[in-house]
Formats: sequence, structure tokens, C-alpha cells
Amino acid sequence: MSLEMIPEAAKVLYEKSPLDTFPIESEELTRLKKIANTVRISVIEMLTEAKSGHPGSSLSEVELLTALYFKFLKHDPKNPKDPNRDKFLLSKGHGVPTLYALLAECGYFDKSLLNTLRKLGSPLQGHPDRRKLPGIEACTGSLGQGLSIAQGLALADRLDGRKSLTFCMIGDGETQEGQIWECAMSAPKFQLDNLIVITDYNKAQIDGYTEEVMPLESLAKKWEAFNWDVIQIDGHDYLQILAAYDFARKKQNKKPTQIIAHTVKGKGVSFMEYKVDWHGVTPTPEEAKKALAELTERGKSL
Repeated sequence: MSLEMIPEAAKVLYEKSPLDTFPIESEELTRLKKIANTVRISVIEMLTEAKSGHPGSSLSEVELLTALYFKFLKHDPKNPKDPNRDKFLLSKGHGVPTLYALLAECGYFDKSLLNTLRKLGSPLQGHPDRRKLPGIEACTGSLGQGLSIAQGLALADRLDGRKSLTFCMIGDGETQEGQIWECAMSAPKFQLDNLIVITDYNKAQIDGYTEEVMPLESLAKKWEAFNWDVIQIDGHDYLQILAAYDFARKKQNKKPTQIIAHTVKGKGVSFMEYKVDWHGVTPTPEEAKKALAELTERGKSL
């Protein structure tokens, strides 16, 4: 499926605004791109070794999480329980291979653990488990529940007088869960401007394309109707990603923020991009070899 085949309402049509730029040195931008490429290589290696997992959903979120962990989030791998830390929850828990790869890159645990993904006794389970690994804020993966937990954490920080932010990533298919919309209604009531939700809008879910399973558009207008600040961005463009995060941190209007990030399922591996079939099917050794060669060659050009 090419970009031209995506229904008009779900194309990458982000709003042009002062948010589409962010001051960053070219060297730093290159560093983020290199990290993202390394993460994609790790994801393919992990899933191939595990022979199970979700490549499409993991690859679509890479830039969003790379920018968050390496440029924006207030966190310390040496002190993962710092009460003043910013928090990130991956409500779409099936995309956790990318989070594991980034936590390893940050130094939360040794990279040698990555290839134990989904193996018996490994702390790298198929969905995040806060009891087994530093840097994981909540056990997530039962779709819809992670956002409710994030709202609770944001409210607790507010009550305790902390200035921390809570970020939560949800999936577009996950947005069809009723629990998402309970939070959409309650977070503005509690004036949680320290809650930032990122929707990984890759247009596909396990049963097919979202436009066919359960259309979401106009997604921005829906969140705005619940009294959220809504920003639409290209979820693979670092300047837009960082500008959106920066806006969410600095604003003081007592509204939670919804960042609708238009992304590509399977981003970075040409034969996986836009294809719903790669939601939960791992590559064969031959396919993995092809994907890794492609990513390695891209890394050389950065």
C-alpha cells in the first residue's frame, strides 16, 4: 500500500504553524538519525531471534521515542526512580521492542539482553513489565489501560507539587477503545497540562487499515471537542516532533496535550512500509537479512 492509496482523511496532512521548526544543530540532528537507525537494526534482530512480536508497530514509533529519550525527557538511567523524573508510558505495549532498544541505548541495562526478547525468564517480555526492568513505568498492553495509568501518574505529580511531565503513547487502533475516551473526558476536568499523549497514527491495526476497521477521522476535531490542545505532526520529522514536545512543556493553559503523529507502519524497511500484514508477523531469516542490509547501508550514509 503506497501513500497515494491511503484514504484522503488519513494522509500526512499536518498543520503548518510555528511548530514546524525547532532550533537544533545539524550534528545533533544527525546523531538522532543514527540512533534511530541503530534502534531499527536492534528491533529487526530482536524480533527475528524471538520469532514473534510486532515489527510494523515498533518501527513506526522510532523517531518519536528517539527524540523523546535523547533530546527531551528528563530522566536518569542511574536513578530510574527519581521522584522528579518525567515519565513515559507505552500504552500500545506491543510496540515495546523499540522502547527496549532505546532504554539499552540510554544505559538502563546491558544491550546483550536485547536478544532475549520474549524468551522464558527474560525481563524483556512481549509487553512492558515494570517489575522486571528499570525504566518501565507500568505494565501495559491491555489496550486503553496505559493512558488511564498515565493520567493517574500526572494527577499524582500535580497533587504532590512536582513539575514533572507524563508522556503516553497510544496507537490509532487502540483509540477505538472506550477507555481512551473516558480519559479524554476526565483529563481536561482535572486540568492536567502535565499530561502529553502521543498518538502513533500509522493507519493500520491487527485487523486491517483503521479506515476500514473503524474510521477515526476527524481525529483532531474529536480531541479538540474534549478540550485538549491538539497538534498534528509528521511523526518522522525531528523538527516537528521536538517543536511539539517543546510546546507541550512550555504552555500553561491547564489543558492536556494530544500530539497526533502521522507515521508509516514498518517505517525504515522498504518492504514493510504501509503493509498491514507486518503488524504482528516477524521476518524470516532471509527477510531479516534483507532488512538489515538496507538499514546498514542507510546508516553509512548518515
